[in-house]
Amino acid sequence: MSRPVSRVLTLLELLQAGGVRTVAELADRLGVGERTVRRYVDHLVDLDVPVESVRGRYGGYRLAPGHRMPPLMLTDDEALAVLLGLVAGRRTGITAAAGTAGETAAAKVRRVLPERLRHRLDAVLDSLTFTTAPAESAAPEAAVLLPVADAVRHHRPVAFRYTGGRGGGGERTVYPYGLVAHAGRWYVTGRDLAAGAERTFRLDRVRGARVLPGTFEPPPGPGPAERVLTALATAPYRHAVTVRVRGTAEEIRTRLPASVAIVAAEAGGRGAPAGADRAGDEVWCRVEMRAERLDWVPGVLASLDRPFVVERPDELRGLVADLAARLLDAARSAPPGG
Repeated sequence: MSRPVSRVLTLLELLQAGGVRTVAELADRLGVGERTVRRYVDHLVDLDVPVESVRGRYGGYRLAPGHRMPPLMLTDDEALAVLLGLVAGRRTGITAAAGTAGETAAAKVRRVLPERLRHRLDAVLDSLTFTTAPAESAAPEAAVLLPVADAVRHHRPVAFRYTGGRGGGGERTVYPYGLVAHAGRWYVTGRDLAAGAERTFRLDRVRGARVLPGTFEPPPGPGPAERVLTALATAPYRHAVTVRVRGTAEEIRTRLPASVAIVAAEAGGRGAPAGADRAGDEVWCRVEMRAERLDWVPGVLASLDRPFVVERPDELRGLVADLAARLLDAARSAPPGG
């Protein structure tokens, strides 16, 4: 590469760091005169790189938004961060790139890397393993994510077509409070104007999102993440489970995340429920869960390692007793060949 071309690319890298760079600063960093800096800027403009001239006492040059992305100059650490971010995004399901966009983006980055750096990064990616299975991904379309995010940021209503989990749906108009990424899925939470209540929508089930005129004022109270987790924990399922557990809300929430259960301290914060073993003035909490099946609930309650009393449903008491009997039989059994 000739020295002028190399310096032009170095100039681009300096401008990509952000902010306004004075001509004197650029000349010093490139080791050339100020007139040469202006000529290098003209080279970038000829390549459709949107370099903007800023006049005034603290004027100089900066990159402005353009009609396409200019060439990116990445350091070794930046290239590694980009590739690992793309890999981790696909692995956790958090990527918002639908289809193969994440894979093609990673391929483009690798293709323009110097051979020395590409081999080193490939060594990292080839030797990297994960302790968890890949998350199920339900990436939203960019045509949905971008207008919804714009509506959230500027407090504007958004309209879209929505298909529910059981196939039903239709047109919705929503005051969106926030976007939330959880367990490989993207959600928008807000007030559904037709229902007159707060609702949570999966973005991968949204089509035709468009921002509407007007503004709204987001309500006070919990943030979007807490609203989504509460909505997931209280979603309609076949069984409504209520259990009283001895312990503080903070202690119980370490075993029961907000997306699984609603944990609330009892009024006054103390007092054992009827039928529970009395242990002084212990704190008890009410735990509410929704479940399509009950077979997994006894194991979760046992894992709390705390006294509990089942309030509903009655069927759950029998399943807890069955689990206790199996555990007792296992504890009493001798090992094979013993």
